[in-house]
Amino acid sequence: MRNLTIRGVPEDLGEALQRERTRRGRSLNQTVLDLLRQRLAIGTTPSNGLASLSGTWSDADLRAFERSTELFETVDEEVWR
Repeated sequence: MRNLTIRGVPEDLGEALQRERTRRGRSLNQTVLDLLRQRLAIGTTPSNGLASLSGTWSDADLRAFERSTELFETVDEEVWR
């Protein structure tokens, strides 16, 4: 395991880290490690937050969605004059 020293931390960044540490209820060291892991996607699968929805629609769901949103494809000439 490595030890790192970070120098020259700007005041606003230091304050933001302290706020995040308090919010998480963890040590500053653990908060920084967690944030680095999260940002660098180490030990996790990167996600845009939509993975739980992926592949959950049936063909019938897709058809229903397309029928429901058909109107969005129509240009209202009155509005675009």
